[in-house]
Amino acid sequence: MLRLLGIVVSIGLADSLNPSTVAPGLYLATTERPRRAVLQFTSAIAGVFFLGGVVLTVGPGQALLALIPHPGARLRYIAETVAGVAMLIAAGLLWRNRQRLGHRVSSDEPPKERPAVLLGLTIAGVELPTAFPYFAAIVAIVAAGLDVVQELILVAVYCLCFVLPLLTIAVILAVAGDQATEVLDRVRDYLRAHWPVLLAALALVAGLFVTALGVTGLTSGVRGRVGVVSRRVRRVISR
Repeated sequence: MLRLLGIVVSIGLADSLNPSTVAPGLYLATTERPRRAVLQFTSAIAGVFFLGGVVLTVGPGQALLALIPHPGARLRYIAETVAGVAMLIAAGLLWRNRQRLGHRVSSDEPPKERPAVLLGLTIAGVELPTAFPYFAAIVAIVAAGLDVVQELILVAVYCLCFVLPLLTIAVILAVAGDQATEVLDRVRDYLRAHWPVLLAALALVAGLFVTALGVTGLTSGVRGRVGVVSRRVRRVISR
C-alpha cells in the first residue's frame, strides 16, 4: 500500500502544475470574493476527477481485474512500469514543445466570466478524457488488486495532490491579505513563461521514480524464480 501511495502521490504532484487548472485559479484569485471562488473551483475540479476515478476503478477496472484469476505482483509491476513510461513520454513531449506551449498560454485570454463551480466543472470535464497521467495512476491502482475502499482512498489522494496548487492559492489569499494579489501576479507571470519546463521536470522525476519501482519489482521477481529453479537443479544433482 505504501509503495502504491508513493506512486500515486508522485504522479499526482507531477500532474498538478496544469495550466488548464492553475491559470483559471490564479484568475479567480483576482475576482470579488477570491478565496471563496478559488475553493469552489477547486472543489469542482477535485469532485469531477474523483467521480471519474470511482467509475474507472469500481466499474471497468474491477471487471477487467475479474478476468485475471490471480493478478499477483507481476501484473502490478508491469502496470507500474507502464505508468512510469507514460510519464516519461509526457515529459519528453512537454520538453519538445515547451516554446510553443509557453507562448500559447502567455497569449491566452482570461476565462470568461461564469460561476466558479461551473467553470471548474467545465474545465474538469474537458480535461478528464485526456488526463493521461491520471489514467496511468488508475492503471497502477487497479492492477494492485486492493479492495474497493483502498482504491478509492488512493484516488482521493491523487485528487488532493492534483489540486494542491489551487489549495495553495487559497492559503495565500487567506494569509497574505492585501499582498496576495501582488504575490499571485508574480507567480502567474512566472508560470506563464516556464510552466512547460517545470511540468516536464516534474513528469521526468515522477516517471523515473515509478519506472524504477516497476522495473526493480520485475527484476526481483525474475531473480526469485531463477533462485527457485537453481535450488531445484542442485537438489536433483545432489541425488
